[in-house]
Amino acid sequence: MTNKLFIYNTLTRKKERFDPINPPFVGLYACGPTVYGDAHLGHARQAITFDVLYRYLQHLDYKVRYVRNITDVGHLENDADEGEDKILVKARLESLEPMEVVQHYMNRYHLNMSSLNVLPPSIEPRASGHIIEQQELIGKIMDAGYAYEVNGSVYFDVSAYNENHPYGQLSGRKVEDLLSNTRALDGQSEKRNPLDFALWKKADPAHIMRWPSRWSEGFPGWHLECSAMSTKYLGMQFDIHGGGMDLLFPHHECEIAQNVAGYGKPSVRYWMHNNMITINGQKMGRSLGNFITLYQLFAGDHKMLEQAYGPMTIRFFILQAHYRSTLDFSNEAMQAAEKGFLRLMKAIAQLDVLKPESTTTIDVNGLADRCNRAMEDDMNTAKLIGHLLSGVTQINNLAEGKETITDTDLETLKSLYHSLVFSVLGLTLPEASGQSDKITGELIEMILQLRNDAKTNLDFNTADRIRDRLSNLGITVKDRKDGADWEIN
Repeated sequence: MTNKLFIYNTLTRKKERFDPINPPFVGLYACGPTVYGDAHLGHARQAITFDVLYRYLQHLDYKVRYVRNITDVGHLENDADEGEDKILVKARLESLEPMEVVQHYMNRYHLNMSSLNVLPPSIEPRASGHIIEQQELIGKIMDAGYAYEVNGSVYFDVSAYNENHPYGQLSGRKVEDLLSNTRALDGQSEKRNPLDFALWKKADPAHIMRWPSRWSEGFPGWHLECSAMSTKYLGMQFDIHGGGMDLLFPHHECEIAQNVAGYGKPSVRYWMHNNMITINGQKMGRSLGNFITLYQLFAGDHKMLEQAYGPMTIRFFILQAHYRSTLDFSNEAMQAAEKGFLRLMKAIAQLDVLKPESTTTIDVNGLADRCNRAMEDDMNTAKLIGHLLSGVTQINNLAEGKETITDTDLETLKSLYHSLVFSVLGLTLPEASGQSDKITGELIEMILQLRNDAKTNLDFNTADRIRDRLSNLGITVKDRKDGADWEIN
C-alpha cells in the first residue's frame, strides 16, 4: 500500500513519508491518562489528536491496532522518583481504596471521551495488570548491564547506557548538559547518578499498592509501564508512539532507553507529540492549578468561563490548530469556534436539500484535492478546516442560485464533507452534541417559517421585522430562491 501521508517524526525532527512496518497493519500507541482526577482541556487535546490519527489511518484503508494505556500505579509526585504515588494521595484524602479512585476517574474519563466522540482504542491496558511483564523487562535490562539494585529498588544506569547509546536523542539533550543543570536532592543518595530513574521502587510501610518481586515488595516505575505494554501488544518494533509534548522528556526519553537496553533495539519508528493548551500563555495543568475540566466546560461551571461549551465546540476548537502548535484558551476563541462549527454543520445540512442542475460552476475536484493534501501534510486539521469553510461559501452560493452543480458533482461534494468532517475529524451534527443545540435550531427554523408565511401573504413589514430581530440576536438570515438560510454570527 502506498500513500502520500507525511508525519513529523520528533526523533528525526523532520517530516517523513509514513511507511508502516507491516502494511496494511499499523501499530499505534498513545499514552493515556493518570486517573486520579477529572480530565481537563489538555487531556482532551491529546486524546482528540490521536483519535483523528486513528480515524485517518483507517480512512486510508490501514488496519490499525490502537493501544492507549491507563496509568494506575507508579506515577509519583515528581520525576525525581520521590514523593507519593498520585493515586495513593487521592485515595488517602478521600478515604478510598486506590483502585476505587482509579475506577471512578476512569469511568468519568470514558464518559468525557464518548461526549467528545473519541473512539475507544483497540486495547486499553492498565499498568497494574502488567506487573509480570514489567518485572521481566527489568530483568532483561539488568542482565544487559544497564540497571542496578540498591536497598530493594532498581534504577536505570543512564551513564552506562550513554557510553554505548545516545541518551537524550528524542529531546535533543546531552547527558553532560543535563548533569550540569541537575542538583542532587535529598532522598536520592542511593542513586549512582541524579539522572538515573527508577525501574522498581521498594514500598515503604505506608504504601498500599505493592507487589512481590525478587528485589523487594514494591511497585514499578512510571516510565517502565509503557515500554512493557506497548511491546506486549504491538511487538518489539511498531509504527507510531504518541503523547503530549510534556511527556517527551523524561518519560518518552526513558522509554527509548529502556527498550534499547532490554530488547537490543529501538521499538518505535515514528514519535508524534501534540503541543500544549495554554491559558494566558501559560501551560494548562493540574500542577499549576490553572486547568478547566471537561465537565466544567460542558456545564459552564468555572470562574474563567462566560458560558457552557458543547463537546463538538471543544473538539472543533482543538482541531482549528495544527496539533504541533500551541493553542491558547479564551472565551473569545471558544465562541468563535462555536460559530465556525455551526456554520460548517449548517452547510452540510444544506447539501442534502440542494437540487442538481445541468452544469457545474464550482471547482469540486480542486476543493477535494486541497482538503486531501492538508491531511497528507502531517495531519494539518487547521488547514483542512480552512478549506472546508471556504467551501461553505460555495455551498451557500449554490443554495442562493448564484452557482450550479450537476448530480455527479453534488454527490462528490456530499461524500467529501461527510467523509472528512464526520469520519476523519470526528465531528457530529449539533443534534448529537447537545439537546440545547437541537432546540435552538428548531426554534430558528420555526421563526423563519413564520417569516416565509408573512412574505407569502405579502406582509413584508412583518417579514422584515422578524429578520431584523434575528439580526439583533446575532442570527443572519440569507434569502434564497426556495426559502431562507441562517447562521449564527
